[in-house]
Amino acid sequence: MRSPPVRYAKSGDVHIAYQAVGEGPLDILVTPGSISNLDIYWEEPSFARFFKALTGIGRLILFDKRGTGLSDRVVEAATLEERIDDIRAVMDAAGSSRAVLFGLSDGATMGILFAATYPDRTAGLIVYGGSARWSRSPDHPWLPPREEFLAFLASEEKESTFGSDVFVEEGIASMAPSRSNDPAFKEWFGRLRRSGSSPSASRSLARLNMDVDVREVLPAIHVPTLVLHATGDRDVPVESGRYIAKRIPGAKLVEFAGVDHMFMVDPEALSRVVNEVRGFARGLTSVAESDRQLTTVLFTDIVDSTRTASKLGDQAWGKLLDQHWKDVRYELSRFQGREIKTLGDGVLASFDGPTRGVRCACAIRDHVRSSGIEIRAGLHTGECLAAGNDLQGVAVNLAHRIMEKAGSGQVLVTSTVRDLTVGSGIQFRDRGSATLRGIEGKWHLLEVGSGY
Repeated sequence: MRSPPVRYAKSGDVHIAYQAVGEGPLDILVTPGSISNLDIYWEEPSFARFFKALTGIGRLILFDKRGTGLSDRVVEAATLEERIDDIRAVMDAAGSSRAVLFGLSDGATMGILFAATYPDRTAGLIVYGGSARWSRSPDHPWLPPREEFLAFLASEEKESTFGSDVFVEEGIASMAPSRSNDPAFKEWFGRLRRSGSSPSASRSLARLNMDVDVREVLPAIHVPTLVLHATGDRDVPVESGRYIAKRIPGAKLVEFAGVDHMFMVDPEALSRVVNEVRGFARGLTSVAESDRQLTTVLFTDIVDSTRTASKLGDQAWGKLLDQHWKDVRYELSRFQGREIKTLGDGVLASFDGPTRGVRCACAIRDHVRSSGIEIRAGLHTGECLAAGNDLQGVAVNLAHRIMEKAGSGQVLVTSTVRDLTVGSGIQFRDRGSATLRGIEGKWHLLEVGSGY
């Protein structure tokens, strides 16, 4: 089948290739897995049938992630934050104010984070063959150890097997084993892999995925959610789908027989998935908007402000504070932060992404030093309740308590912030577990390194 017209959305300095196909009252945006190419996709009849079936439910929006397919190539794999920015850019370019996010494989991670961060733009969330993390942990014992997978990537790079017959055959055996003896599918799959990304980009994305972890995000999703998984999926075990469904409030889990991670190559699996999606879409006619969303919270505070004010005197201290607020607001604007309120000589601010929040905190710290001021800062990413222009919730209290633990010039964060900034280049130093005043349990804290 001929590929529909490809258009481009601008996300920062990067062009993201997308297609908008069909019409309808509902938009369905597919967040792809590691392999995608909008032109090559449509050449395989099973994929074309899948896309055509979705256009019978609503308007279909497809895109290639930055660095893959027809989108701009980039040197490094995109961070989760950049991927979420790209979804917004595609939706804006396609004129979509709200859409059902259909996350395929590791593309489900993007859908999960988008749905938690932008519930007002998410009509519903569908996860197929997804996982909250991609390397082994105590609660994900069915996944491969990170070290084992990295060793495999190193071996693949050394032997230069990318694009070879063995490489293609191993990919099919993992993702579409029911088509292993189909020469035409093998030829198409090989072209998809080669055109989807370069060898270095593919390995970079795979390494990034090994560190992705959105487990803490799952309880913050408050949009209707459907989790689909094949019980015999050879690429992502069904236990990953069960884990996700158990932790998203009200999520529906549907398991079905099959071994293909690329479910569309199996006619029976394709029919089951499409029927489930159609039924899910029918139930989205009236969805209440949520006033809760995933937010990165930042608190700052001037160190030894009382002693400094006493030393300088009221007039000089007032001038210093005026300059301080100008510096803080300049950096908040630069990193797309929102000032919630000032608290004495500190600020409470929010961000829709942790990477921007961490970089803003460090920029404020470095900027105000020119005025002879040292600050401390604390950040956490969690579910917040919007109360007018204010923010409420445990995440807000937690960020404040973390700031209280910080020393002069320190920016402290939780492990959740660390997990969601994978690929950003931000370095963290482990500061161990801490008990926080008024907060139950112990919290793993990290300090942002000087070379953030």
